[in-house]
Amino acid sequence: MAKLRVAVLFGGRSGEHEISIRSAASVIEALDRKRYEVIPAAIDKQGRWLSPAASAALLPDESRQDLSTDTDFRVDPQPGQSVGVDVVFAVLHGTFGEDGTVQGLLELADVAYVGSGVLGSSCGMDKDVMKRLFAERGLPAVDHIALLRHEIDARWQEAEKRFGYPVFVKPANLGSSVGISKVSNEAELRKALQQAAQYDRKLVVEPAIDGREIELAVLGNDRPEASIAGEIVPAAGFYNYESKYLDESAKLVIPAPLTADQLAEVQRLAVGAFQAVECRGLARVDFFLERQTGRFLLNEVNTMPGFTSISMYPKLWEASGVPYPRLVDRLIELALERHAEKQTIRFER
Repeated sequence: MAKLRVAVLFGGRSGEHEISIRSAASVIEALDRKRYEVIPAAIDKQGRWLSPAASAALLPDESRQDLSTDTDFRVDPQPGQSVGVDVVFAVLHGTFGEDGTVQGLLELADVAYVGSGVLGSSCGMDKDVMKRLFAERGLPAVDHIALLRHEIDARWQEAEKRFGYPVFVKPANLGSSVGISKVSNEAELRKALQQAAQYDRKLVVEPAIDGREIELAVLGNDRPEASIAGEIVPAAGFYNYESKYLDESAKLVIPAPLTADQLAEVQRLAVGAFQAVECRGLARVDFFLERQTGRFLLNEVNTMPGFTSISMYPKLWEASGVPYPRLVDRLIELALERHAEKQTIRFER
Protein backbone atom coordinates (compact mmCIF):
# COMPACT_ATOMS: atom_id res chain seq x y z
CA MET A 1 0.00 0.00 0.00
CA ALA A 2 1.40 3.39 -1.02
CA LYS A 3 2.27 5.81 1.72
CA LEU A 4 0.17 8.93 2.14
CA ARG A 5 2.17 11.99 1.12
CA VAL A 6 1.88 14.59 3.88
CA ALA A 7 3.33 18.05 3.36
CA VAL A 8 3.97 19.79 6.68
CA LEU A 9 3.68 23.50 5.94
CA PHE A 10 5.33 25.90 8.39
CA GLY A 11 7.05 29.25 8.91
CA GLY A 12 5.15 32.02 7.16
CA ARG A 13 4.87 35.80 7.09
CA SER A 14 3.90 36.21 10.71
CA GLY A 15 5.22 37.30 14.08
CA GLU A 16 4.77 33.64 15.00
CA HIS A 17 7.21 32.32 12.38
CA GLU A 18 9.62 30.76 14.88
CA ILE A 19 6.79 29.19 16.89
CA SER A 20 5.49 27.59 13.69
CA ILE A 21 8.89 25.98 13.06
CA ARG A 22 8.88 24.49 16.56
CA SER A 23 5.33 23.20 16.17
CA ALA A 24 6.14 21.70 12.77
CA ALA A 25 9.19 19.92 14.17
CA SER A 26 7.02 18.20 16.78
CA VAL A 27 4.42 17.17 14.18
CA ILE A 28 7.10 15.85 11.81
CA GLU A 29 8.70 13.77 14.56
CA ALA A 30 5.29 12.25 15.42
CA LEU A 31 4.37 11.19 11.86
CA ASP A 32 4.80 7.45 11.36
CA ARG A 33 7.22 6.94 8.45
CA LYS A 34 5.69 3.52 7.81
CA ARG A 35 2.40 5.22 6.93
CA TYR A 36 3.45 8.62 5.63
CA GLU A 37 5.91 10.13 3.23
CA VAL A 38 6.73 13.39 5.01
CA ILE A 39 7.55 16.46 2.93
CA PRO A 40 8.80 19.59 4.72
CA ALA A 41 7.40 22.77 3.17
CA ALA A 42 8.39 26.13 4.60
CA ILE A 43 7.38 29.69 3.80
CA ASP A 44 10.02 32.25 4.71
CA LYS A 45 9.39 35.59 6.39
CA GLN A 46 9.11 37.31 3.01
CA GLY A 47 6.39 34.90 1.89
CA ARG A 48 8.54 32.80 -0.45
CA TRP A 49 7.80 29.07 -0.63
CA LEU A 50 11.02 27.12 -0.12
CA SER A 51 12.01 23.80 -1.64
CA PRO A 52 11.71 20.71 0.57
CA ALA A 53 15.50 20.65 0.98
CA ALA A 54 15.66 24.32 2.01
CA SER A 55 12.66 23.78 4.27
CA ALA A 56 14.31 20.87 6.05
CA ALA A 57 17.34 23.06 6.77
CA LEU A 58 15.15 25.24 9.03
CA LEU A 59 14.28 22.32 11.28
CA PRO A 60 16.31 21.05 14.24
CA ASP A 61 18.60 18.11 13.46
CA GLU A 62 16.40 15.54 15.22
CA SER A 63 13.41 16.47 13.02
CA ARG A 64 15.19 15.93 9.69
CA GLN A 65 15.20 12.15 9.77
CA ASP A 66 13.65 10.29 6.82
CA LEU A 67 12.15 13.36 5.15
CA SER A 68 11.36 13.55 1.44
CA THR A 69 13.51 16.47 0.38
CA ASP A 70 14.05 15.60 -3.28
CA THR A 71 10.37 15.28 -4.25
CA ASP A 72 8.70 17.55 -6.79
CA PHE A 73 6.30 19.29 -4.39
CA ARG A 74 4.08 22.12 -5.59
CA VAL A 75 0.70 23.58 -4.63
CA ASP A 76 -0.99 25.08 -7.68
CA PRO A 77 -4.26 27.07 -7.47
CA GLN A 78 -5.61 25.20 -10.48
CA PRO A 79 -7.41 22.01 -9.42
CA GLY A 80 -5.52 18.87 -10.30
CA GLN A 81 -2.22 20.65 -10.91
CA SER A 82 -0.66 20.29 -7.45
CA VAL A 83 2.00 17.59 -7.28
CA GLY A 84 3.75 15.55 -4.62
CA VAL A 85 1.11 15.78 -1.90
CA ASP A 86 -2.08 14.05 -0.72
CA VAL A 87 -2.76 16.21 2.34
CA VAL A 88 -1.26 19.40 3.74
CA PHE A 89 -0.69 19.69 7.49
CA ALA A 90 -0.44 23.46 7.72
CA VAL A 91 1.20 24.23 11.06
CA LEU A 92 1.08 27.96 10.41
CA HIS A 93 0.30 30.34 13.25
CA GLY A 94 -0.96 33.88 12.83
CA THR A 95 -1.44 36.04 9.76
CA PHE A 96 -0.96 34.66 6.25
CA GLY A 97 -1.46 31.14 7.52
CA GLU A 98 -4.04 30.73 10.25
CA ASP A 99 -6.34 33.48 8.98
CA GLY A 100 -7.87 31.82 5.93
CA THR A 101 -5.34 32.97 3.33
CA VAL A 102 -3.46 29.68 2.88
CA GLN A 103 -6.73 27.80 3.36
CA GLY A 104 -8.11 29.72 0.38
CA LEU A 105 -5.16 28.67 -1.75
CA LEU A 106 -5.61 25.03 -0.76
CA GLU A 107 -9.33 25.24 -1.54
CA LEU A 108 -8.56 26.56 -5.02
CA ALA A 109 -6.00 23.80 -5.48
CA ASP A 110 -8.55 21.20 -4.31
CA VAL A 111 -6.03 19.71 -1.88
CA ALA A 112 -7.00 18.15 1.46
CA TYR A 113 -5.66 20.02 4.48
CA VAL A 114 -5.75 19.82 8.26
CA GLY A 115 -7.87 22.27 10.22
CA SER A 116 -10.57 24.82 9.64
CA GLY A 117 -11.61 26.17 6.27
CA VAL A 118 -11.50 29.74 5.03
CA LEU A 119 -14.45 30.97 7.09
CA GLY A 120 -13.56 29.25 10.34
CA SER A 121 -9.91 30.25 10.07
CA SER A 122 -10.61 33.91 9.34
CA CYS A 123 -13.32 34.26 12.00
CA GLY A 124 -11.21 32.39 14.54
CA MET A 125 -8.30 34.71 13.86
CA ASP A 126 -10.21 37.96 14.32
CA LYS A 127 -10.85 38.39 18.05
CA ASP A 128 -13.53 41.02 17.40
CA VAL A 129 -15.53 38.97 14.85
CA MET A 130 -15.10 35.86 16.97
CA LYS A 131 -16.67 37.50 20.01
CA ARG A 132 -19.54 38.80 17.88
CA LEU A 133 -20.25 35.21 16.79
CA PHE A 134 -20.13 34.05 20.41
CA ALA A 135 -22.70 36.72 21.29
CA GLU A 136 -24.95 35.65 18.40
CA ARG A 137 -25.02 32.13 19.85
CA GLY A 138 -25.65 33.41 23.36
CA LEU A 139 -22.28 32.19 24.62
CA PRO A 140 -20.78 34.09 27.58
CA ALA A 141 -17.58 35.88 26.57
CA VAL A 142 -15.20 38.52 27.88
CA ASP A 143 -16.42 42.01 26.95
CA HIS A 144 -14.34 44.03 24.51
CA ILE A 145 -13.94 47.21 22.47
CA ALA A 146 -12.55 47.09 18.94
CA LEU A 147 -10.94 50.08 17.25
CA LEU A 148 -8.88 50.66 14.15
CA ARG A 149 -5.33 51.97 14.09
CA HIS A 150 -6.36 55.38 12.78
CA GLU A 151 -8.94 55.70 15.61
CA ILE A 152 -6.49 55.41 18.50
CA ASP A 153 -6.20 59.13 19.23
CA ALA A 154 -9.96 59.68 18.99
CA ARG A 155 -11.20 56.61 20.86
CA TRP A 156 -8.59 55.42 23.36
CA GLN A 157 -10.55 56.91 26.28
CA GLU A 158 -13.57 54.67 25.55
CA ALA A 159 -11.78 51.71 27.07
CA GLU A 160 -10.75 53.69 30.13
CA LYS A 161 -14.32 54.88 30.72
CA ARG A 162 -15.92 51.50 30.10
CA PHE A 163 -13.53 49.16 31.87
CA GLY A 164 -11.24 51.19 34.08
CA TYR A 165 -7.91 49.51 34.79
CA PRO A 166 -6.26 47.10 34.37
CA VAL A 167 -7.06 46.16 30.78
CA PHE A 168 -5.47 44.04 28.07
CA VAL A 169 -4.60 45.47 24.66
CA LYS A 170 -4.28 43.03 21.77
CA PRO A 171 -3.88 43.01 18.01
CA ALA A 172 -7.17 41.61 16.73
CA ASN A 173 -5.47 39.18 14.34
CA LEU A 174 -2.48 37.58 16.00
CA GLY A 175 -1.83 34.84 18.52
CA SER A 176 0.74 33.39 20.92
CA SER A 177 0.47 36.57 23.03
CA VAL A 178 2.47 38.52 20.44
CA GLY A 179 1.81 42.26 20.77
CA ILE A 180 -0.35 41.86 23.90
CA SER A 181 0.07 44.16 26.89
CA LYS A 182 -1.53 44.40 30.30
CA VAL A 183 -1.83 48.06 31.27
CA SER A 184 -2.71 49.89 34.47
CA ASN A 185 -2.89 53.59 33.57
CA GLU A 186 -3.46 56.07 30.77
CA ALA A 187 0.17 56.34 29.68
CA GLU A 188 0.54 52.57 29.46
CA LEU A 189 -2.73 52.26 27.53
CA ARG A 190 -1.71 54.72 24.84
CA LYS A 191 1.71 53.09 24.51
CA ALA A 192 0.20 49.59 24.34
CA LEU A 193 -2.25 50.63 21.61
CA GLN A 194 0.60 51.97 19.50
CA GLN A 195 2.59 48.80 20.10
CA ALA A 196 -0.31 46.52 19.14
CA ALA A 197 -0.93 48.66 16.05
CA GLN A 198 2.45 47.55 14.72
CA TYR A 199 0.97 44.08 14.28
CA ASP A 200 -2.57 44.80 13.03
CA ARG A 201 -4.82 47.59 11.82
CA LYS A 202 -7.59 46.47 14.21
CA LEU A 203 -7.07 46.40 17.96
CA VAL A 204 -9.03 44.92 20.83
CA VAL A 205 -9.19 46.17 24.43
CA GLU A 206 -10.61 43.88 27.12
CA PRO A 207 -11.03 44.20 30.88
CA ALA A 208 -8.69 42.13 33.02
CA ILE A 209 -10.69 39.25 34.49
CA ASP A 210 -10.09 38.06 38.02
CA GLY A 211 -10.34 34.39 37.25
CA ARG A 212 -8.65 31.09 36.60
CA GLU A 213 -7.40 30.39 33.07
CA ILE A 214 -9.05 27.21 31.78
CA GLU A 215 -8.37 25.65 28.37
CA LEU A 216 -9.90 22.76 26.45
CA ALA A 217 -8.99 21.05 23.20
CA VAL A 218 -11.69 20.29 20.63
CA LEU A 219 -11.34 17.67 17.90
CA GLY A 220 -13.69 16.74 15.07
CA ASN A 221 -15.68 17.97 12.08
CA ASP A 222 -19.47 17.79 12.25
CA ARG A 223 -19.49 16.01 15.62
CA PRO A 224 -16.69 17.64 17.60
CA GLU A 225 -15.62 16.44 21.03
CA ALA A 226 -13.96 18.31 23.87
CA SER A 227 -11.04 17.06 25.92
CA ILE A 228 -10.73 17.26 29.66
CA ALA A 229 -9.91 20.74 30.94
CA GLY A 230 -6.52 22.12 31.81
CA GLU A 231 -5.58 25.14 33.88
CA ILE A 232 -2.76 27.59 33.34
CA VAL A 233 -1.15 29.22 36.35
CA PRO A 234 1.09 31.89 34.84
CA ALA A 235 4.27 32.91 36.57
CA ALA A 236 4.23 36.32 34.90
CA GLY A 237 1.29 38.70 35.13
CA PHE A 238 -0.34 36.72 32.31
CA TYR A 239 0.39 33.77 30.04
CA ASN A 240 2.81 35.61 27.75
CA TYR A 241 5.01 34.59 24.82
CA GLU A 242 7.99 33.66 27.01
CA SER A 243 6.03 31.41 29.37
CA LYS A 244 4.28 29.72 26.42
CA TYR A 245 7.33 28.85 24.37
CA LEU A 246 10.64 29.71 25.99
CA ASP A 247 11.06 29.32 29.72
CA GLU A 248 8.24 26.93 30.70
CA SER A 249 7.61 29.10 33.77
CA ALA A 250 3.83 28.78 33.57
CA LYS A 251 2.37 25.84 35.46
CA LEU A 252 0.02 23.64 33.43
CA VAL A 253 -2.41 21.71 35.62
CA ILE A 254 -4.04 18.76 33.83
CA PRO A 255 -6.74 17.92 34.67
CA ALA A 256 -7.92 21.26 36.01
CA PRO A 257 -9.47 20.99 39.47
CA LEU A 258 -13.13 21.36 38.51
CA THR A 259 -16.30 19.70 39.73
CA ALA A 260 -18.06 17.23 37.44
CA ASP A 261 -20.76 19.83 36.75
CA GLN A 262 -18.20 22.51 35.95
CA LEU A 263 -16.36 20.20 33.55
CA ALA A 264 -19.57 19.26 31.76
CA GLU A 265 -20.52 22.93 31.42
CA VAL A 266 -17.18 24.09 30.08
CA GLN A 267 -17.03 21.17 27.63
CA ARG A 268 -20.48 22.16 26.35
CA LEU A 269 -19.33 25.76 25.92
CA ALA A 270 -16.12 24.70 24.19
CA VAL A 271 -18.01 22.68 21.59
CA GLY A 272 -20.49 25.54 21.20
CA ALA A 273 -17.67 28.01 20.56
CA PHE A 274 -16.08 25.63 18.04
CA GLN A 275 -19.35 25.39 16.15
CA ALA A 276 -20.13 29.12 16.38
CA VAL A 277 -16.90 29.98 14.61
CA GLU A 278 -17.40 27.21 11.99
CA CYS A 279 -14.22 25.40 13.04
CA ARG A 280 -13.20 22.07 11.60
CA GLY A 281 -10.58 19.56 12.64
CA LEU A 282 -9.17 21.16 15.73
CA ALA A 283 -9.20 24.17 18.00
CA ARG A 284 -8.13 25.11 21.48
CA VAL A 285 -10.80 27.04 23.37
CA ASP A 286 -9.72 29.35 26.19
CA PHE A 287 -11.85 30.44 29.14
CA PHE A 288 -11.74 32.40 32.36
CA LEU A 289 -13.49 30.98 35.38
CA GLU A 290 -14.48 34.13 37.26
CA ARG A 291 -13.65 33.86 40.93
CA GLN A 292 -16.40 36.18 42.13
CA THR A 293 -19.29 34.77 40.08
CA GLY A 294 -18.18 31.22 39.24
CA ARG A 295 -19.08 31.86 35.58
CA PHE A 296 -17.09 30.59 32.62
CA LEU A 297 -16.28 33.36 30.16
CA LEU A 298 -14.98 32.56 26.69
CA ASN A 299 -11.74 34.30 25.89
CA GLU A 300 -10.95 32.99 22.41
CA VAL A 301 -10.75 30.09 19.99
CA ASN A 302 -7.39 29.22 18.46
CA THR A 303 -7.83 27.30 15.20
CA MET A 304 -4.19 26.20 14.93
CA PRO A 305 -2.88 26.02 18.49
CA GLY A 306 0.75 25.42 19.30
CA PHE A 307 2.02 21.89 18.77
CA THR A 308 5.35 22.16 20.58
CA SER A 309 6.36 19.69 23.26
CA ILE A 310 5.02 21.99 25.99
CA SER A 311 1.85 23.12 24.19
CA MET A 312 -1.50 22.70 25.88
CA TYR A 313 -3.45 21.23 22.95
CA PRO A 314 -1.56 17.93 22.58
CA LYS A 315 -1.11 17.68 26.35
CA LEU A 316 -4.86 17.89 26.90
CA TRP A 317 -5.59 15.14 24.39
CA GLU A 318 -2.81 12.95 25.79
CA ALA A 319 -4.41 13.27 29.22
CA SER A 320 -7.76 12.44 27.60
CA GLY A 321 -6.41 9.19 26.19
CA VAL A 322 -5.24 10.31 22.74
CA PRO A 323 -1.41 10.20 22.52
CA TYR A 324 0.41 12.64 20.25
CA PRO A 325 1.01 10.24 17.29
CA ARG A 326 -2.64 9.15 17.32
CA LEU A 327 -3.74 12.80 17.51
CA VAL A 328 -1.73 13.61 14.39
CA ASP A 329 -3.23 10.56 12.63
CA ARG A 330 -6.74 11.65 13.60
CA LEU A 331 -6.24 15.17 12.29
CA ILE A 332 -5.12 13.80 8.93
CA GLU A 333 -8.14 11.47 8.87
CA LEU A 334 -10.45 14.43 9.55
CA ALA A 335 -8.80 16.43 6.75
CA LEU A 336 -9.34 13.61 4.26
CA GLU A 337 -12.91 13.09 5.49
CA ARG A 338 -13.78 16.74 4.96
CA HIS A 339 -12.13 16.80 1.55
CA ALA A 340 -14.02 13.68 0.45
CA GLU A 341 -17.30 15.20 1.59
CA LYS A 342 -16.55 18.34 -0.39
CA GLN A 343 -16.23 16.26 -3.56
CA THR A 344 -19.96 15.45 -3.26
CA ILE A 345 -20.97 19.12 -3.53
CA ARG A 346 -22.24 20.32 -6.90
CA PHE A 347 -20.71 23.55 -8.23
CA GLU A 348 -22.64 23.62 -11.48
CA ARG A 349 -26.35 23.53 -12.29
